[in-house]
Amino acid sequence: MIRASQPLFPALPLDRACALLDVSRSELYRERPQDAPSAPETALVAAIEAVVLEWPAYGYRRVTAALQRDGWEVNHKRVLRLMRAQGWLCQRRRRWAPTTQSGHGLAVYPNLLADRGWRRLTAVNQAWLADLTYIRLPQGFCYLAAILDAYSRRVVGWSLAETLDASIAVAALEQALAERCPPPGWVHHSDRGVQYACGEYVTRVRAAGGRLSMTAVASPRENAPAESFMRTLKHEEVYLQEYRDFAEARAAIGPFIEEVYNQKRLHSSLGYRPPREFEELLTAGILR
Repeated sequence: MIRASQPLFPALPLDRACALLDVSRSELYRERPQDAPSAPETALVAAIEAVVLEWPAYGYRRVTAALQRDGWEVNHKRVLRLMRAQGWLCQRRRRWAPTTQSGHGLAVYPNLLADRGWRRLTAVNQAWLADLTYIRLPQGFCYLAAILDAYSRRVVGWSLAETLDASIAVAALEQALAERCPPPGWVHHSDRGVQYACGEYVTRVRAAGGRLSMTAVASPRENAPAESFMRTLKHEEVYLQEYRDFAEARAAIGPFIEEVYNQKRLHSSLGYRPPREFEELLTAGILR
């Protein structure tokens, strides 16, 4: 059988083969018509489409995990091939604007989670990761402060505000402390932004028995899980919407965090489980 993109007479010089067949060069290299997909593959494509429609920013590996959770016996290579054929591989846009104001002259603290220390944790509430980001509105910006449990990646506290000052970070921290009861000696890890270095914030962390930890200047990878959450929020919620005002942004972002990210979105570092499910399995003793 002649393969696609292979000349019909590979042993003959190309010009002579064209002359014998009275065809152009391009016709010698034309691809065979693709066979019609089988019924099982058509069903798989439909299942992939359903996942892609619900999760437009999922890559092929996360789509594969979602399919496997639904009972499909399929590997990521097959899913990649089908998604590429359908044009469903997402291309993420990169947008960035600084929200960290580290030139403040306040005290900073050593990185207690150096060398990706969050990977050495053994339970929830041992370390929390904090970060800030901006969200563009038709008239100006609003800002989100979030705190994640470093072990389960669950958002345990968040706050959305129209100003970027210490109050937004404190509000997220207060929500997290009300939600959880971290043991004495827990680690609060963030960048060196003034919101996390100011006296009010430092005092509140210490009063709750926490130890402060900060990244180096311009080292976002030292807080990678928190940065990853912010990217997920942007690509899977913010960039897909056009909020008319702050109230509309808050009405959409809150449910995304609480109902989608924490409860439904598959996380690769958790064995493709949502954070809430991961924590429930931990509590039940199924995961260790």
